[in-house]
Amino acid sequence: MAPITDQKVEVFANTALGHGIYRIRLSCHRQYAQAVPGQFVMVRPNQQIDPLLPRPFSIHQLIRHKGSVSGLELLYKVVGKGTQLLARLQPGDRISMTGPLGQGFEIAAKVSNIKIVAGGIGVAPMLFLAQTLIESKRNLSSLEVFIGGRTRSDLLCLQDFSAIGLAARVTTDDGSSGDQCLVTDPLDAALAENRPDIIYACGPMEMLACIAGIAERHHVRCQVSIETMMACGMGACLGCAVAARKDNQRYLHACKDGPVFDTRYLGL
Repeated sequence: MAPITDQKVEVFANTALGHGIYRIRLSCHRQYAQAVPGQFVMVRPNQQIDPLLPRPFSIHQLIRHKGSVSGLELLYKVVGKGTQLLARLQPGDRISMTGPLGQGFEIAAKVSNIKIVAGGIGVAPMLFLAQTLIESKRNLSSLEVFIGGRTRSDLLCLQDFSAIGLAARVTTDDGSSGDQCLVTDPLDAALAENRPDIIYACGPMEMLACIAGIAERHHVRCQVSIETMMACGMGACLGCAVAARKDNQRYLHACKDGPVFDTRYLGL
């Protein structure tokens, strides 16, 4: 599916969730019904010179009305000038959006024993993934969700997962909510008890590197969504290079080869 470039979309809502986290709802072309979890969009407020370049955001979930996709939702954290501009947008404003872009998560037909792991804002693409898995009508009795953060305020979308019938295992570094440990600790224990078909993960690179090691040790397939800055999102600038394993090609590019990668091919 070819992406729709520089589409002018309307802001439906832009809600502050606290601690610099926002959820923005945008209109989109009906072609986004074909988007898959893990894909992303490039967005830029119109007529802005600084910052010049758009920003990449994972598709958080699709908005459906009477069976058709009428919009999409993005989850973002204010960290710089681009996201500060997004946070100022009001319903009725219009921005430029290109997408859907990149390679999403591969969901094999017979996969059912699944672990979903998210750290901080890395939860953004995982709600869409969980919704898609539930809509597939497969047996998900062995599906487990693990969400971690440095502190309570970093734990996002717990109610959204609960609303679709998934209670997340929660960890925080400081013990302010859930277990006081890294999110990889209960994941490792869960794999030792019941080896899943696959792990899906998104979060800081250090977390993903640890998860990749756990998956390799337990001989479990693992796909991770890489968080990285992108200039174009379409493979033209080659600015989002990530290291591949030494026995493969030297570099991969997050915008075209990813942002979702099988950890067997990454140099984490």
